[in-house]
Amino acid sequence: MVREGLTRKWVVGAAWPYVNTIPHLGNLIGCVLSADVFTRYMRLRGDDVVFVSGSDEHGTPIEVEAFKKGVEPKKMTDEVHEYISRLFKEWGIGFDNYTRTENTIHKEFVQYIMRRIYDNGYVFEQIDIVPYCPKDRIYLPDRFIEGKCPYCGYPRARGDQCDNCGRLLHPTELIDPYCVICGSKPVFKETKHWFFNLPMLQDRVLEWVKSNPNLPDNVRNFTLSWIGEGLKPRSLTRDNKWGIPAPFPSAEGKTIYVWFDALLGYISATKEYFEKHGEPSRWLDYWRDKDTRVVFFIGKDNIPFHSVIFPAIEIASGEDYVLPWNIASTEYLLFEGEKFSKSRGIGVWIDEALELMPADYWRFALIRLRPEQRDANFSWRELYRIVNKELCDDIGNFIHRILSFIYKRYDGVIPEPGEYSELDREVIERLKTLVDEIDREHERARLRLALEKTISIAWIGNQYLNRKAPWDKIKSGPSDAATTMYVGINLVYALTVLLAPVIPKKAEEIWSMLGFREPLWKPGRIQSIKELPVKSGHKIEKPRPVFKKLPPDFLDKIDDILASAREKARAKRPEVLR
Repeated sequence: MVREGLTRKWVVGAAWPYVNTIPHLGNLIGCVLSADVFTRYMRLRGDDVVFVSGSDEHGTPIEVEAFKKGVEPKKMTDEVHEYISRLFKEWGIGFDNYTRTENTIHKEFVQYIMRRIYDNGYVFEQIDIVPYCPKDRIYLPDRFIEGKCPYCGYPRARGDQCDNCGRLLHPTELIDPYCVICGSKPVFKETKHWFFNLPMLQDRVLEWVKSNPNLPDNVRNFTLSWIGEGLKPRSLTRDNKWGIPAPFPSAEGKTIYVWFDALLGYISATKEYFEKHGEPSRWLDYWRDKDTRVVFFIGKDNIPFHSVIFPAIEIASGEDYVLPWNIASTEYLLFEGEKFSKSRGIGVWIDEALELMPADYWRFALIRLRPEQRDANFSWRELYRIVNKELCDDIGNFIHRILSFIYKRYDGVIPEPGEYSELDREVIERLKTLVDEIDREHERARLRLALEKTISIAWIGNQYLNRKAPWDKIKSGPSDAATTMYVGINLVYALTVLLAPVIPKKAEEIWSMLGFREPLWKPGRIQSIKELPVKSGHKIEKPRPVFKKLPPDFLDKIDDILASAREKARAKRPEVLR
């Protein structure tokens, strides 16, 4: 239920995009877009939110990719970070701090936490067996060695994890391993590494999982299953050069494994944000306040890193940081029934998408398709239906019907309502109930369900208009027609506010037509919906259609349209991404 007059603190973290490529639509809905919608909603509710993420740019995969392109890793990540940052702005993503792992504050923070868990007795040295490619003459990072999964038999399991069954792996466990760079069989060499003693923390992590009622079922079940098999030590260090130097005694030449590095970015990015704003200690007001709600938005392949390793690091550090309140993990978004694949040209990448349609159309469609409880399928046919039917016919048409009637029949001034009929009262009460239901879905990070309920306001509004027929009553029952418009304009207000987190630019256009001069993004705006805040005497601006339909031949021509969009997007990319 919508809380009245309360401010809650949140830290919202979107999984950090790895800058070896451009995110595709599945990446976007799994983390960054979902986190943005959640953040915008909570701020409209009046909550205090810090929203962070950044470029994950260390590790051997980046080093190898840069080597292939003949550039230094820093030059490559500089260019990719800048390009992806610009794309996120074009998508309307409103980060407080979109940073990068290659920054001083983050690197110093990671080293500090690594020293803390070392000093607290959770790190030990051990000789490890690591894959080495004799042909390419490099140690292979976990994701540059593949083979058959020993648990499920998936033929393309990576050295650190199987994408099919989700188990974390060690490269030595793979059956028939091969180097993904050249395809040759690697050899395994001995080298000393520093390990995080996860078994020592198993009981405390398990206690946190069992006592946290906010974790969604997919996260809880996967995590309990994984812990139930017994946690194993995880290597903290790697033999690559491109990364954060390990701060352990005698660990010269070793760097921190990129996953431990990036996970700590949620905290360091908050720290960096407040340092930039001249409040260097205020980040602790969020990360040490037990009432703060920390929420991560991730894809399901990242569950164990966020539900086991991150809380384990926090506990081992002894820094008393807040443990996650929720880990909002999506399932996979498929593209026309298949997994996204850059090499096979399957899918749409976020810069290509912007060549096809404005960002708000994509935001609406992707939240509508968000794979919250099971894998979802993106199809061009479904995109066409969502945009033309739901966004244009249902929402856009209802808004335009109300605004144009008021503008033409009442000179743009909201009329004084008469006595409410049973139908008027029924619609008003249904709206108030929906606002509370939508609020509950947002708090649970069930954004697809929240949007579905929001769209239902337009469905209810269109049915209400059809039943009330104000175009007939304007002469025979003018008081009833005025009441219909009074209720109708407040339904439009509700739609505008509740859709704003999903389609922020379009919502601001509608807000302007509603005639409001104050900002749409005012804290407490959600609560105001139930008060029917658009009063008689308020004047609206001349309405115009806000949404434009996709053309009738869109589906017939989509292959050519997409090919053109890809070519345009490719020409705008930095050289290292072409």
